[in-house]
Amino acid sequence: MSDDDSDELEEEEDNLFRLGEYEGERNEKGERHGYGKALLPNGDRYEGQYENGKRHGQGIYKFKNGCQYIGQYQENKKHGHGVFFYTDGSKYEGNWVNDERQGFGVYQYTNNDTYTGQWFAGQRHGRGTYFYADTGSKYVGTWINGQQQGTGELIHQKHRYQGKFMGKNPVGPGKYIFDIGCEQHGEYELKQKEEAGEGEEDEVVKPLDPLWKAKKITPLTFYTPPLDEVPLPTDPQTSEASENVLADEGKATEENKEGKDQEALNNEDSKKENSE
Repeated sequence: MSDDDSDELEEEEDNLFRLGEYEGERNEKGERHGYGKALLPNGDRYEGQYENGKRHGQGIYKFKNGCQYIGQYQENKKHGHGVFFYTDGSKYEGNWVNDERQGFGVYQYTNNDTYTGQWFAGQRHGRGTYFYADTGSKYVGTWINGQQQGTGELIHQKHRYQGKFMGKNPVGPGKYIFDIGCEQHGEYELKQKEEAGEGEEDEVVKPLDPLWKAKKITPLTFYTPPLDEVPLPTDPQTSEASENVLADEGKATEENKEGKDQEALNNEDSKKENSE
């Protein structure tokens, strides 16, 4: 059960000496262009759209190891919406950018767990929900680089926990909300356990273990903490585009304010004329 991308890389087709077999349309330069079928030198197969010698558009790529991708391509890269079937039985359906899971997508694991939410650079990143099939519990909150981190909510059958998370562990202040109509407020502290051997050099440091310290019980407040904003790395073009959007919004806001001020002045002049 894994959502790594080791099985997702296709064979390149832009090497003229390793093109394999091809049946389909071509352009004036003799490049694969339009609809076609290809048997690649490594045993993989592709059927779908080409543009100027590269997979581009809708297509189906069958790996010799049994994996399969059905979706959109851009210059030989999985790009756009697509579904990837892995050999272990897991499946991802959602958005791709430059051969990586990025944007919104749903990953179904072999144990029937599912993650539904945002991805970045092939990892769970942003807001998302992870459903645990064996218990029926689910985590709803923020993720950073594949890990639960930031504000979140862990929902069980008859109670839920709201607070901050680091990895899979709750940390800091939070509260348990029970279906019987009350809340228990408290704080999680991470304690590090150590096992000593015969000498000091033999000490074994175990992972941090969260310890809950209850402080008070209150009636239900029906308050859900806001989710953290998760910053995403951006390239210069994306940053420039974002700055342009913000600038346009600021300009529109300023123009709208000036319009309202002018309207107020006109109304004031109209009142003076009527009074005279």
